[in-house]
Amino acid sequence: MTNRFHEFAEFELDVLKEVGNIGAGNAATALSRLLDKPVDMHVPLVNLLPFEDIIEVLGGAEQIVVAIYLRVTGDTPGNMFLILSQPSAKRLLRGLTGVEEESEQPFTDMEMSALCEIGNILAGSYLSSLADFTRLSLSPTVPSVALDMLGAVISSGLVQYGVMGDKALFIDTKFFEGDDEVEGHVFLVPDPDSFGKLFRALGVPLE
Repeated sequence: MTNRFHEFAEFELDVLKEVGNIGAGNAATALSRLLDKPVDMHVPLVNLLPFEDIIEVLGGAEQIVVAIYLRVTGDTPGNMFLILSQPSAKRLLRGLTGVEEESEQPFTDMEMSALCEIGNILAGSYLSSLADFTRLSLSPTVPSVALDMLGAVISSGLVQYGVMGDKALFIDTKFFEGDDEVEGHVFLVPDPDSFGKLFRALGVPLE
C-alpha cells in the first residue's frame, strides 16, 4: 500500500481535523437531541489518502461491514461513506438507542433504519461543517445502508453514484455514551473536478 498519511504539513492536517471535530460536535448535538441523552463524539484522525487504499486501511475487501453511503450534491459533488464493523454497529445501537441483540444475529430492518438515520445525521453534520468553512454549497442525498463485504459495498456505491475521484478525505470518528466507545470511519471522495476546488476553499493547497 502506498502510505500517504503524512504528506501534508501539520497546519494543513489541523485544518482538516478541525473541520472533522466541528462536524462531530454538530452530530453529537443532533444525536443527543434525537435520543434525549448525552452523546459525545470526537475525531482522532483526519487525513487524505488514495481511494484505492481505503479498502486495505479498513481491513480488506472481504470484511463484513455496515455501510451507509450517499451522494453529495452542490458546488463540489462527490460520494460519502460511513463504515462500521458489525460489533461497532451493535454497540452503537445498544448504546445510543437501547436496542439489545445478540451479536451473532443479523440486523433487523428497524436496526438498519436506525443506523441509516445515524449516518444521515453524521453526513449532514460533516457537510454542514465543510460548507461553513468553505462557503460552498454541499448537500447530502437520501442515504442507502447495506450489510455486506467491504469491497462489494463500495463497488455498489460506485455503481449507484457513478463518478468517483481518486483520493478520499478519511475521518476517524469515535462515539461515546457512558463508558462505551464505538469507532466508525467516514470518507468523502470528491469527484475529480471537485477535488481541487474543495481543498483550495479549505485553504489546503495541493500539489
